[in-house]
Amino acid sequence: MNTPEQIAETATKLTQSILQSLGFSCTIQTTWDGGEEIQLMITSPDSRFIIGENGSRLDDLQYLLNRLIVLQEPEAPRLRVDCDRYRERSEAKLLQSVKSKAERVLASGKSTLTQPLNAYHRRLVHSALAKMPGIKTESEAIEARFKRITISRADS
Repeated sequence: MNTPEQIAETATKLTQSILQSLGFSCTIQTTWDGGEEIQLMITSPDSRFIIGENGSRLDDLQYLLNRLIVLQEPEAPRLRVDCDRYRERSEAKLLQSVKSKAERVLASGKSTLTQPLNAYHRRLVHSALAKMPGIKTESEAIEARFKRITISRADS
């Protein structure tokens, strides 16, 4: 079994190979905090192309890298790929937005919905709002990649 450090090194080489073959120049900083996730931070003058519209290409790159790594190492920590801190900024913006919605729900008593979110973002939202007293969250019970979350009062 490869160590997380070896997996991070493999992931870095794979990422660099993929991006360079597409004509992008980049540097990659890899960190592992000892947990279940290895972070790859890409810095590139071509970041807007790597990120794509609303992070779609970044999501695709992350998915591809995770699939390739799991083929080699089934128990590998999950890879989280970011480019020029795009994910960091967009996640902070998302959490600020849903916390604001939750405050409005507490004030008005009326439930509200988020925009459709992928599984990772739904997990972030559920986790963040679980810490807010008086708020409960529930994902749509549908078979879809992107689902909305209902934010409502815990007592309703």
